[in-house]
Amino acid sequence: MSGILLTQNSTFIIGDVARILGWIMSVLFNFLDSVFGIQNIGLCIILFTAIIYLLMLPLTIKQQKFSKLSAKMNPEIQEIQKKYKNKKDNDSMMAMNEETQAVYAKYGVSPTGSCLQLLIQLPILLSLYRVIMNVPAYVSGVKNVFTELAGQILAAPGGSEFMQEMATNGRLYIEGKDFGQVNTIIDVLYKLQESGNATWQMLIDKFPDMESLIINTQASINHMNNFGINIANSPWNIAKSAIATGSFLLLLGAVLVPLLAALTQWLNVKLMPQPSTGDENSTMNSTMKTMNMTMPLMSAWFCFTLPSGMGLYWIAGAVIRGIQQWAINKYMNKLDLDEIVKKNIEKNNRIREKKGLPPQKITDIAKTNVKTIENSKNKRTMTEEERMAAVEASTNYYKNSDKPGSLASKAAMVAKYNEKSKK
Repeated sequence: MSGILLTQNSTFIIGDVARILGWIMSVLFNFLDSVFGIQNIGLCIILFTAIIYLLMLPLTIKQQKFSKLSAKMNPEIQEIQKKYKNKKDNDSMMAMNEETQAVYAKYGVSPTGSCLQLLIQLPILLSLYRVIMNVPAYVSGVKNVFTELAGQILAAPGGSEFMQEMATNGRLYIEGKDFGQVNTIIDVLYKLQESGNATWQMLIDKFPDMESLIINTQASINHMNNFGINIANSPWNIAKSAIATGSFLLLLGAVLVPLLAALTQWLNVKLMPQPSTGDENSTMNSTMKTMNMTMPLMSAWFCFTLPSGMGLYWIAGAVIRGIQQWAINKYMNKLDLDEIVKKNIEKNNRIREKKGLPPQKITDIAKTNVKTIENSKNKRTMTEEERMAAVEASTNYYKNSDKPGSLASKAAMVAKYNEKSKK
């Protein structure tokens, strides 16, 4: 058994966001219970994840739009960098910066375009982790399952000390926690699910008069956490138990969680627009390839060692992100890039006008679109043999006249030259 005693988190910003998200989770649980008679934390996590990602959709669209435009914009930025590659003087550096800013303005993005979205999303994601890791602290319907048992344990002689000992032996973080509080006892009781029936039997041995209440509490919380596997337990612990008991289906369920987490993460990476550096062997490309390989593996490891509820959230989030990304990609592919560029230039110049600045000069590089750059890269350089053959063919072309040096011959050469130029 391992974990952290949390109750409600009080960290600056994260604690406040966690309370809001916990309220949403609690409303969902109570709604499913009262309307459909369903008490299932796993289903709540999936619906909860869908709602949170729906609320974050405007930020997601902005971030993905930035990524998509960046993928189209990067070849132009690289052309500017190539142009000034060996020029380190101040004038060249200022000119490079001006041309780079012109390209950013053209596409309507900023060098720090996605930072704001990430800064907003980070506390939300950390708060989600807090809520899902300690559901009873935020969902009243789940907390009520433990309240009576926690109260009786506190009232029993040595009950508080016994629970603290269980937390210590289970490697739970207990610094600064008051084991004379009901919430702390509920924290410990909720974590007991990670180690199976053995720890619940320890409670029965310690408090035999509460045997019926302990069994009923365990049955209730197991029912709420049952999603094929116990989502309060980690796939690692579930797999060990399945191997010990020879339960193939339980082992399959435990293995599926990290596998699906890795697979959905990999699909997300494939759907994301990838920045082009123009050089497959560049450091940036190598770094991106490494990250794209390691991220799914890291997802699998985290979801194998953390409670399965986190893995369920991870998988549901990846599936929803994948659907969002697919829709955004379809939308972005239909956009007229030239129209976007035109509107962005007009918008940028309006802003400059308000500041009393002249319209920004869009340099030739900034006017160049991606297709032009890519076409120029695809042009094949003529070999020396081909060049000589072309010269000889051209010479023979103009020599084909009846009277060399005559006026008619010269006129014919001019006519043939014009004809060749037109071709």
